[in-house]
Amino acid sequence: MSQWDKLIADILSQNPNLRFETLSKALIKIGYTASQPKRGSSHYTFRKAGCMPITLPKQAPLNRAYLELVAEAV
Repeated sequence: MSQWDKLIADILSQNPNLRFETLSKALIKIGYTASQPKRGSSHYTFRKAGCMPITLPKQAPLNRAYLELVAEAV
């Protein structure tokens, strides 16, 4: 099983140990673009044509609701 397959399995199982950086790389790899926050916000927005935008805070650990959003996108 490749690293990508393991990452997808972790995302789909909503592993609570996933970090923002890992989810960000996965979203970018599947075609999302990241928008950095402005004016001191810690939330990054990921957009893809034809899909709802996903907003994630850059914090650890991530709330389960954010993991569910990424799992739906994958």
